[in-house]
Amino acid sequence: MKLAGATTAATAFGATAGAANSDDYETITANGQVIRIGQGDTFENKLIDLTNGNSVLLLVEGGNSVIRNVGFEGLHRGDAFMISITAPSGDVLIENVYLGDGSTKEGESFVHGPGAVFYHSNAACDVTFRHCNVQGWPNNGFYCSNTASGGSARFEHCYGKNNGVSTYRVAGGNDAIVNSVAYNDNTDYGPGWGGYTEDSGRPVWVWPGSTVSIEDSHFASGGYPHALIMRGNATAQMSGGAISGSVQGGGLDRSNVSSSPDLSVPEGTPTSAVEAASGETSETGGSEPDAGEDTDDDDDEPALDNLLLVEGDDSDVTRYEFEAEGDVEPSTAEGATIDAAAGVEDGVAYGVVADWKDAFRFDGDLLSLTVDGPGTVFVNGEEVDPSDYGEDLPHVLEIEGRGAPTSYEITVDGTIELDADEDPDDEVTTISGSTVQSSVTDSTQTFRFSGALTDVTFTDGEAAVFLDDEEIDPAEYGETELLPHALVIDGGESDGPSTYSFRIDGTVVKSDHRSATIDDEDIIDDRFVRGIVDDELDAYWFEGTIEDFTLCGPATVDVQYNARNQ
Repeated sequence: MKLAGATTAATAFGATAGAANSDDYETITANGQVIRIGQGDTFENKLIDLTNGNSVLLLVEGGNSVIRNVGFEGLHRGDAFMISITAPSGDVLIENVYLGDGSTKEGESFVHGPGAVFYHSNAACDVTFRHCNVQGWPNNGFYCSNTASGGSARFEHCYGKNNGVSTYRVAGGNDAIVNSVAYNDNTDYGPGWGGYTEDSGRPVWVWPGSTVSIEDSHFASGGYPHALIMRGNATAQMSGGAISGSVQGGGLDRSNVSSSPDLSVPEGTPTSAVEAASGETSETGGSEPDAGEDTDDDDDEPALDNLLLVEGDDSDVTRYEFEAEGDVEPSTAEGATIDAAAGVEDGVAYGVVADWKDAFRFDGDLLSLTVDGPGTVFVNGEEVDPSDYGEDLPHVLEIEGRGAPTSYEITVDGTIELDADEDPDDEVTTISGSTVQSSVTDSTQTFRFSGALTDVTFTDGEAAVFLDDEEIDPAEYGETELLPHALVIDGGESDGPSTYSFRIDGTVVKSDHRSATIDDEDIIDDRFVRGIVDDELDAYWFEGTIEDFTLCGPATVDVQYNARNQ
């Protein structure tokens, strides 16, 4: 963080301020400056103009300080946070602030790009965010997980939308979210993101070891899997409010929580930069459309007669697939969510659940049902045995040699097995969960699998590929390159989680090498990787050189060069 040329909030802003366009506030034109806010300072009624493409940083260095009535106007195009808090003690109030015009991802100083508000690891103050509007920031709306080391973050009547990684990222035992809203309804998150979708934008992310209070707040995940992430042994008590979307982790008490959130801007929270800078707020607050999720009104007569419910288990993910005699439609009945990973294609419904539910309404009889994992399936309220409906591995994949030695790798979103009497080792076939590596010359190898075929890659030679008796073009199934080296982060039997980040100067992809798990919250952003392990393995295939690596926690790291040849 560069602090050269910093200004203090207690002094005049003649060197940085433009002409005021209202008697109620002063306009500051961004030119890369750092404005220091020290012990006992108040910084208020400012419109910060970002429309010229430059940036500005409000650096809160002292306690008993206030940021009030500040609006950031224009799409941010820098590479840093707008507000950074380093105060070692005392209280900090950040009130009536608008950061709703968002940011691009042009900067690369942070793994995920720029963020809105950052609570620094050196801070230990108690911060209250009140009536703040934060939207469209790639690297968190409120990045406050450093409160785990001391201090606290409290959010009152705040609003967040389409923020990458998370809107409210909290970790301290005294952290609280009260009468606040966060949701996502845009797969590109915010203006200027350029389709960046590697990371799920969770409304709330609670860091391991935390105990957080959530009151009368409303969250929706939109098209992303999780509305809340409870990492490791994190816990939260949620009273009132509503959640639409799943919760990852078992530490949330949501017994008094509805599934129909009110996603409007909280009353008194500004909806524009000028409104914030002038200190004006509407009596009712602004309004935003809902997250576009389907509803299933039990008061109406359902269009389809039957209900199939897949109830997940937090011990592992469960993949499912089924086909019905008639139409099939996703549903939110019985508290189920409609997730991006679930859908219906050519009459076949499919999806993945963990500690949440998926539901579908359908007509006619259930023809086939495949379940991989510990989840339970109910049809019209009665638990059913998937083995009573079709085959466990309903799809057939054949690799037919053309007379020349051919090596290949196959990946499915489910389970795959060799369909032969011989031992797979005798067939020179390696099968690991959802992946097969093998070779053929002039023979045919046949596999049965569940789920979807996601990738077929030939490392040398060529062969004909048949899916359910129809020849397919392997090029239409994924573009996964077989990278040579493996990097494994092993949580082992450690008592606590480990976080890690690293950068590769080549290509890197997630892997189930050595039976590693593949987690949605582990992030690959171009050549940068960031993740967390508890008592499991995370693994990556890569090509090139590891430029830097950071590990915090008891996990071990193993790098295997040319691992595929070992």
